[in-house]
Amino acid sequence: MPFRNRVAGASLGGMAATILHIYLEDPMLADARAGRFNFLNVLSRAVRDAGWSVEFAPTGPAARAAAPSRDGYALFHMEQPTHDRALTFRRAYHYPFWSIEPVAERWRFSVARSRFDPGTVDPQRAATFAARLRDRVLPGPAPRRGDTVLVPLQGHIRRCRSFQTMSPVEMLDRVCDTGRPVAATLHPREPLDDADRAALDAIAARHPNLTVGGDTAAILRDCAFVATQNSAVALDGYLLGKPAVLFAQIDFHHIALNVADMGAERALAAAPTHVPDFDAYLFWFLHRRAINATAPDAGARILAAMRKGGWPIRPPPQFPTA
Repeated sequence: MPFRNRVAGASLGGMAATILHIYLEDPMLADARAGRFNFLNVLSRAVRDAGWSVEFAPTGPAARAAAPSRDGYALFHMEQPTHDRALTFRRAYHYPFWSIEPVAERWRFSVARSRFDPGTVDPQRAATFAARLRDRVLPGPAPRRGDTVLVPLQGHIRRCRSFQTMSPVEMLDRVCDTGRPVAATLHPREPLDDADRAALDAIAARHPNLTVGGDTAAILRDCAFVATQNSAVALDGYLLGKPAVLFAQIDFHHIALNVADMGAERALAAAPTHVPDFDAYLFWFLHRRAINATAPDAGARILAAMRKGGWPIRPPPQFPTA
């Protein structure tokens, strides 16, 4: 698709302002229009200060199909960009951290392709950052390292998709083969059909060490480690000092044991004694690599992400260059 930079919108200083269409689902759309969405407030202010105009629009099949023919640029929420003037944004797991990327798949984000070096992170700053985040998002008693392996199941449990090394039910079977107690919890927004439940029942019949169901957060606090395709529960586990074995691609893979690289048997065997620098990683992954919507440089970093995505948007003079 040829690159186009048509302009539209209100006149600014005698020149038409390039327009940014931000496509949102409800209730996010209503919140953005009412000024109740802090990240989009900061983003809109930065974009307007750079001389562009902003329009919030409802998303959906018709809107997405029409987006390539509209003037200006497009920003989608957690949806694949529809053309070469479009980007997508999504929360980087916890507020107030966000990402702006040219693709929707997290394992293709720029952070996923970047190298993590714990030696570049100040240990005290990292410890303080992780402690504050942990107290805010996972308050409770101190975690302990128990015996149980937590397997937070996601959707499509009988399918092996392109970003996975095996299907979730095959993954669960391999984890149960370790002989350790295994707790497989179910995703609250991913319904199981009869064939899914039959597959889980069959694994449970073969493995008496398996329990299906339970409170994911409670099990996470005292588990030995997390084994998952790419559930965000594994990132939360980092906050509690829990190693992760990943059976699929994701952006927070750097300190995990990756089945694609090691094989399932080696990765699972190494997990109980795997102790990476969790605090340094969380500081790097969230503080350095994501956009903190509450930070003074948030607007500059938003514009920098847009420029990295190919948009010709320049920071106004009062912005530092990110």
